[in-house]
Amino acid sequence: MAMKFNHAQKVATAHAITDLLATDGVDTREDLHAWLDHQANRAALRTVKGVGPKSIDYIGNLVGRSHVAVDVHLRAFAVDAGVPDLPYDQLRAVYEEAAALLGHDKGGLEHVVWRHRSKAT
Repeated sequence: MAMKFNHAQKVATAHAITDLLATDGVDTREDLHAWLDHQANRAALRTVKGVGPKSIDYIGNLVGRSHVAVDVHLRAFAVDAGVPDLPYDQLRAVYEEAAALLGHDKGGLEHVVWRHRSKAT
């Protein structure tokens, strides 16, 4: 079993994403990687109920892109570091800038912060 969802809406979201990708001829990891290059495709994903910017960034990470998918753990870490509560795009930009200044991969920094913070909860 690839995914185990106990919530009907999550199942519906997964089906809707699958239908969208199938309609657009996205069959492989490489197809999805390239498909995400286009803003119109990312906007189409946003029309799926339950898909927001974090989901799109996370999907990008799954296919080899390097994104910061800001979730509750990354938000809490930022608050602990004195970063004010910011909208998703702005907080993602803060993490991306921190990664650049530190010479780290964006997705790698996101993963380390997520692992650190998830162990604290």
